[in-house]
Amino acid sequence: MAGGTEANAGLLYNGPDWDYRLVRRAFDAIERIAVDEMGLEPYPSQVEVISSEQMLDAYSSMGMPLFYRHWSFGKHFARDEMLYRKGMTGLAYEIVINSNPCLCYIMEENTMTMQTLVMAHAAFGHGHFFRNNQLFREWTDAESILDYLDFAKRYIADCEERHGHAAVERVLDAAHALMSHGVHRYPRPRPLNLMRELERERERQRFEESSFNDLWRTLPRRGPDEDRSDPDLDARQRHLGLPEENLLYFLEKHAPRLAPWQREVLRIVRLVAQYFYPQRQTKVMNEGCATSVHYAIMTRLHETGQITDGAFMEFLHSHTSVVFQPEFDDPRYSGINPYALGFGILKDLERICTAPTEEDRRWFPDIAGNQDALGTWKTAWAEYRDESFILQFLSPRLMREWRLFSVLDDTDADAMEVEAIHDESGFRAVRRALANHYDLARHEPDIQVVDVDLAADRHLILEHRVVDGRRLEAGNTRMVLRHLANLWGYPVTLVEVDAASEHELNRYQAIAPDRTVP
Repeated sequence: MAGGTEANAGLLYNGPDWDYRLVRRAFDAIERIAVDEMGLEPYPSQVEVISSEQMLDAYSSMGMPLFYRHWSFGKHFARDEMLYRKGMTGLAYEIVINSNPCLCYIMEENTMTMQTLVMAHAAFGHGHFFRNNQLFREWTDAESILDYLDFAKRYIADCEERHGHAAVERVLDAAHALMSHGVHRYPRPRPLNLMRELERERERQRFEESSFNDLWRTLPRRGPDEDRSDPDLDARQRHLGLPEENLLYFLEKHAPRLAPWQREVLRIVRLVAQYFYPQRQTKVMNEGCATSVHYAIMTRLHETGQITDGAFMEFLHSHTSVVFQPEFDDPRYSGINPYALGFGILKDLERICTAPTEEDRRWFPDIAGNQDALGTWKTAWAEYRDESFILQFLSPRLMREWRLFSVLDDTDADAMEVEAIHDESGFRAVRRALANHYDLARHEPDIQVVDVDLAADRHLILEHRVVDGRRLEAGNTRMVLRHLANLWGYPVTLVEVDAASEHELNRYQAIAPDRTVP
């Protein structure tokens, strides 16, 4: 094949050692393939080389280059460092930040081939996905995220100086416990904008305090013997915007005892949670996109004689490790590898577009044989998230190759039942079951604020709508409700209701705060 000798004058590099000149040269070659040949549209990239300790530090703080301080980040750093030093786990070759410019961190311990691979993977694969996927376009603002994180870090550090480390830590502990319930899942939020946030901060705090105090002051009081039924529930819910699934948002706007700086801390935590929400919905697609892009680019570099056979073999060794899917009875099995699934579906789509079978033509009449695999990829990357991507593009052939089947695991039954296999009658059921596995709405509890007893003891009422019998674990639920009560300042009750029958299944009655945040 072309480029098989090290004497080839067109080689980008020769050997494992790297320097910044070679990294720049490789980046330019990757960019020509990615942008000019493949037509990708990534953000402009800023590549930075970091040490293994800096990579561990980035791990501990959610992969962000700058973040506020919290004890949990130090705990994660100590654990990850211990496992890494003992050889019990490895480190990612790169970290990439959804920002403009797109920040791509590569490790100084990497060989030159690995530096080339990770730039293709991160700067151009992830960079294109971040910029073009509809979820990221609607829910994140790559232009201002780094400025906002810098503001958040300085704001919380200033709060620690003024109010004490312990007081800030209590608020952050409670906010982090509720972080997964601090996102808007359906309405389109307003993108982050640092200048607007800074301008509105004081105005927002004054408005919240005044409007909230007026709300409590004007409500009538009822005696203990009066009828506690409330005929104005609908009106009260409309006034408070209930039901509300974003618990951090509700607390930020309505918690009676929070100071303005505490509301701003809650706002920071929930905006960070909102920023990461699209990534949780697109793990398979995001990694599949980046893996497919780096595979195409590295293959093209080898075909055009820009890397050696040895470098290409090194790349293939790393690539196959990334997309390796252990069998279910393999000790290394820990579920479905998102890299393997995303890459497998995309490569299968390429086959369907270029060399379809009759089965492919029946299942995918709109794309089978269109001879535009890259265009089909780009449409999928832009318009889908994990569960819809699998529902749309997982083919019968791939289900057979992976030997997928669906199991009905009923806790009331003595044995599990295989309800569908990879045959003609089971393809759709298997595909639907796998797609459901990546649907966050089916795996994260649907907990909403449904009422507040404003007229008496300000008791907060939440409802968990139970789907498929999946109840909350009692111990963890009580701890999280305690954090919620600490922020609210008054008792909290959580009612578990069957979503189908509306029957009450369980009640966590009047979890009182063990302390109110000062």
